[in-house]
Order: sequence, then C-alpha cells, then structure tokens
Amino acid sequence: MLSGGGPPEPKLPWLEGMSGHSSSALRKLAIVPAYNEQGSIAHVVSAINEHAPDFDVLVVDDGSTDWTGTLAEQAGATVIRHPFNLGIGGAMQSGFKYALRHGYDVAVQIDGDGQHDPSYLSALMSELRDGGGVDMVCGSRFRENAGYKVPLHRRLGIAFFSVILSMIVRQRVTDPTSGFRMVGRHGIELFARDYPHDYPEVEALVMMHAHRLTVRELPVRMTERKSGRSSITNTLSVYYMVKVLLAVLVNLSRKRPTIEPGSPAPVSAQRGI
Repeated sequence: MLSGGGPPEPKLPWLEGMSGHSSSALRKLAIVPAYNEQGSIAHVVSAINEHAPDFDVLVVDDGSTDWTGTLAEQAGATVIRHPFNLGIGGAMQSGFKYALRHGYDVAVQIDGDGQHDPSYLSALMSELRDGGGVDMVCGSRFRENAGYKVPLHRRLGIAFFSVILSMIVRQRVTDPTSGFRMVGRHGIELFARDYPHDYPEVEALVMMHAHRLTVRELPVRMTERKSGRSSITNTLSVYYMVKVLLAVLVNLSRKRPTIEPGSPAPVSAQRGI
C-alpha cells in the first residue's frame, strides 16, 4: 500500500536497527542502470560518491556498445556487464540480485543519464529509516510542485497512470513513472526474485501493494538528462501506455502467497542424503 499520512505503522523487524539519527551500520547500495551513457556515467558515479559516500555504487552496464562500463570503473564503481541489452527492468533485477547476494540492507535506483540528484539520498534514507515501517520511498517530481517540466505527451501518460494507480492502491500517487526509488531489505528480496522488465516503474508499485508493502513519496527535483535521448518518443507514448496498462491488469490477476507472521514458509527445502 502507498502511504502519505495517517498514524505510523509498527516498525518491521529489519527496521529495528534503523531508528535513530545514524544509519552508518546499514549496508547501502546505489544501483545505476546504464545503456550507452558514456557521456554522463562518470559524472553520475562521482556525484554519488560526493553526496552519499556511505553508498557503494554498482553500475549495471546493460549491453552498452560504447565506453559506459569502462568509464564507470574508472570513476570507482563496481560494474556488472550484460552481454546484450535486457532493458531497464533486467538491469535493475541484476542490481537487486547483487544487493541480496552481498547482504545490503538498502538499495536505491539512480539512473545513468544524470536526471536523479544524489544530494536527495540522505532525505530518502531518513524517510525510509524513520517513516514507521516504510518499505519504499519514491522521489516525486510533482509532489509539492517540484517544478520538473516534461513534454505534453509524457505528462498525459504520467497523469493517466497516476489516476489508475491511485485507484488501485486507494491513495494518491503523483509520480508513478519515477525511477528514483529507495527500498529496504523487503523490497530487495522481492525485486531480486521478480521484477517487471519493459517499463517497470508502474508495475513495481502494483507489486509492492500486492505484497502489502508500504510506499511513500518524497518531493525531489530532477534535471534534464546529461546526454543521449529518452527511449519514449511521441510515437511510442501511446504504445507505452497500452502496454503498461495491460501489464498492470495481468499483474493484478496474478495470485501471490501472502505470508502472515507465524505462517509456515510457502517454499522450504528438505534435507537430502
């Protein structure tokens, strides 16, 4: 469910160590999906290191044909290289799998095009840590008039999915396509197992709601991409809306086990010979 107010929910077990003013004991990872972003990737990695030195940086080079991976390594990031392009969803799932495998408590998506400002990471971290059981914090371009300008066709698509998602989760969603998102351990575990692939931002919010995980928005400012161009053009925007809407409807129809405290595990391994 999404949360924008009301009484705080009980803290989840993994959050017990997050209360207070320091999160230095938590292991935090910035996941940077990148495809042919050689013009911006070094700046993105350097900005994360400058504004959030307590975050390790993982760049997922999603089959780039330029120097994206090499420049990321030179800037100090750990790099996973895909042999071919899987799309933003595949890149992010690789990042979540890495975070789960290496025991990270917090993971945040920062796009490789330079639109996401790492100076907001401390605010996102504070909301995740002190928000009373919040599982995901989304940076919103439109909450409290953050001032981000988008082309008309994209603004219409964002408004459309804002209405659809707000109806599904029964709470206001202002920026359903924002990729600037931070999750805790529950989110890492969920998205390492299953993550939408083509245009995952909208579907991921539906998944969080279906698994009874709580999402909160925080106003942020984003900038124009440093280089390259968006994959969503005027001609593709209608196709994008139809495809994502169908994916959301399919996502809603999927049956998922909801595990209550004390319930037996849905899957368990038995000792072999």
